Amino acid sequence: MREKGTILYGIDPLVIHDHYDIDYRHSYAQDSPFFIGLTKGKLLGSRCTACGYSYATPRAHCMECGAPTAWNELPLTGRIHTFTTCHYGGEAFLKDTPFTLILVEFDGADTLFLSRLKGMPPDEVRIGMPVIARFARTPSFKVTDVWFEPADKE
Repeated sequence: MREKGTILYGIDPLVIHDHYDIDYRHSYAQDSPFFIGLTKGKLLGSRCTACGYSYATPRAHCMECGAPTAWNELPLTGRIHTFTTCHYGGEAFLKDTPFTLILVEFDGADTLFLSRLKGMPPDEVRIGMPVIARFARTPSFKVTDVWFEPADKE
C-alpha cells in the first residue's frame, strides 16, 4: 500500500518531453474584412445600422437591438481603459513575458478593444494613457498583427 506523499517503488515520477505540432485550417468568414484591414494599417469595427451602437471589435449583428451592422473604420489612437501584466502566456508569447494586455477606448466606439502594449515597462503603464496602433510589416492574418504603443513616443 502506498502512503500519502511517498513515491511508489522508490522511483521518481516519470516526465516525458513530447513535441506537439498541428496545422489548422479555418475561415474568418464575415470577420475577414477586419484581418484584411490590418494588412492595410486600418482598424475596422462595426456600427449598428439601426441604433448606431459602435463596436471596436467586429459584430455581424448588434448586441443591443439585433439589427445588422456595417463596417466602421476606427481611429488609430485611443486611451488605456484598463490593463494587466501577464507573467505567463501561451506558446507564442512566452519569449515576450512579462507583457501587458490593454483594453483600448476609442472616441466614437461604445466598446473596448483588447490588445498588447509594447514599448513600455509594465510598471510604467497607467490608465488613461494615450496609445497608438501599430501593425505588422509582414501580416500573419492574426490579431497579433496589431498592437499599441505609447502615443507620446511619436
